[in-house]
Amino acid sequence: MLDAIRLPPSELYKHVEEISGDELLKVLQIRSKIPRRKALASLEEKVLNILTEEGYVSKDQSFGNNETVADLLEEEDEDEEVVVDGEVDEGDVHIKPISRKSPPLLFSEVDVKLVFKEVTSKFLRRRIVEGGKRSDGRSPDGIRPINSRCGLLPRAHGSALFTRGETQSLAVVTLGDKQMAQKVDNLVDIEEFKRFYLQYSFPPSCVGEVGRMGAPSRREIGHGMLAERALEPILPSEDDFPYTIRVESTITESNGSSSMASVCGGCLALQDAGVPLKCSIAGIAMGMVLDTEEFGGNGAPLILSDITGSEDASGDMDFKVAGNEDGVTAFQMDIKVGGITLPVMRKALLQARGGRKHILAEMSRCSPPPSERLSKYAPLIHVVKVKPEKINMIIGSGGKKVRSIIEETGVESIDTQDDGLVKITAKDLSSLEKSKSIIASLTMVPTVGDIYRNCEIKSITPYGVFVEISPGREGLCHISELSSEWLPKAEDIVKVGEQIDVKLIEVNDKGQLRLSRKALLPEPTLEKPGAKQQVVEPTKNVVDLHETSDKGIINAPKGDLVEEKIEQPKGTSVSKVEDSPGKTKVDDDVVSPKKVYKRAASSSRDGLQSKERPKKSSSRAVDSIAEDGSSLVNGEAKIG
Repeated sequence: MLDAIRLPPSELYKHVEEISGDELLKVLQIRSKIPRRKALASLEEKVLNILTEEGYVSKDQSFGNNETVADLLEEEDEDEEVVVDGEVDEGDVHIKPISRKSPPLLFSEVDVKLVFKEVTSKFLRRRIVEGGKRSDGRSPDGIRPINSRCGLLPRAHGSALFTRGETQSLAVVTLGDKQMAQKVDNLVDIEEFKRFYLQYSFPPSCVGEVGRMGAPSRREIGHGMLAERALEPILPSEDDFPYTIRVESTITESNGSSSMASVCGGCLALQDAGVPLKCSIAGIAMGMVLDTEEFGGNGAPLILSDITGSEDASGDMDFKVAGNEDGVTAFQMDIKVGGITLPVMRKALLQARGGRKHILAEMSRCSPPPSERLSKYAPLIHVVKVKPEKINMIIGSGGKKVRSIIEETGVESIDTQDDGLVKITAKDLSSLEKSKSIIASLTMVPTVGDIYRNCEIKSITPYGVFVEISPGREGLCHISELSSEWLPKAEDIVKVGEQIDVKLIEVNDKGQLRLSRKALLPEPTLEKPGAKQQVVEPTKNVVDLHETSDKGIINAPKGDLVEEKIEQPKGTSVSKVEDSPGKTKVDDDVVSPKKVYKRAASSSRDGLQSKERPKKSSSRAVDSIAEDGSSLVNGEAKIG
């Protein structure tokens, strides 16, 4: 057990420094990651070869075990003869002590690698503290060059490429409806869905390696959660932006601070997708050299801005901070020391704020800039608020109605909630508007007495027809309400697909509508349909009528049209009613005459009547008319 946790030999540190020496300082001054990594790997291989295979003899003669010949003689058998640069006399041997070089030293490969890493970190810290310069030539608070662009993926809903030094993130935003929300398993078996989630991918190719791509690693999950928490506070509410938002950050190149690059790239991609963010945010990783006195400093901790991968590995802290110039949305601290004081953390946060302001300024110069509008490939979502009791009318029996709306209009989905919120997701505007009109008609409150024009007949039953007064809303027009006349069946006057005008006459407790077509038809007249009313102009011949003693039948002259006799009871006065022929007004009451005689006048008929009847009677009647002064009224002669 002790062998497993043993520390490397203390003298090994000195040997590694002697072997690497000035060459290690030159390697750490290489600014580019790939050449520096190759040079560092070559130097490490050289040190390993010397200390594990060839062997190494230290240049420092005082370092190590230097044995003398006298020491060696003690180890030999006393009976053996030893000759060392001298003559052998009988009985006496004169020995001159002579020093000999130590044999080559060999160490374990694991120990050598561990020590080489510590020596590299020590040299890097010394360069930063003493020279004030980092590996890439920046000052402690310097930020690597930043470049960003949006809209590089035309088919995506939103995309951005953010590059900071040798770290690059490709962020893509996808918008969807509630069905795209991420389901989260928890410990209480309550379904939880995330409206916004960020997925972080770190393929081996981003660091120049070849490896198998499998399930997300713990590192990928952790970095994704950090970037997700950093972006979540600036997202709009679901009421203002009813979309499910998915951000995918793929690291295409990495040299430290890839999670904070995901924050910057994700923010730009969200803006490119048209998401109305509250503000822009950026992320930065801060490092630290805690003990500067060891490397020639004043002993105060040295804070580094925007650290690289080597500074992360060699430093004492990795402090990731995300936010804008006014505040912090998320941070994460990894330290390799026992802890830090509040003044040190305050200093790191203050320096990080300056770095974020610089990064935000660079992001504002993004070229091309974010489009800040929805992509034409993004789905359209419209939210409708209806009364909760109207939700069942949209869903229908077993969801039949909502499925029929989806099939009829071509929308992607219709999501309903118990509080009356309805979300419609469609690919194009026409299908969205069509579904909106159907839902509006289903949830409208009809008023008795409303008239609906050009309504289509959807179906015909033995008891009536079903008429669509608005998209998706139908009512029953009973067969008795189709026409003013009695109908044996509705097909006699209407057919499916025909458009008619109806009036709403009743709404029952179930919300069913009763319609009437008859209520809009003109009122029927007393005359038979198709009958023509004959209008006869009065004749020019005016004849005076006089009551005769006969039965009242007289012969009128030619051209006279009608003559009639009216017998009235005694004691009543009779006045003529011109608008109602054949009726008289008796004391303001209309009564029917007892006897009415009518005859159409014609020349031939009058001639026959004059021959058949006695001339005396005819002439006497005419004379009586003339004496009385009566005349024909509307072509009729009234006697009485």
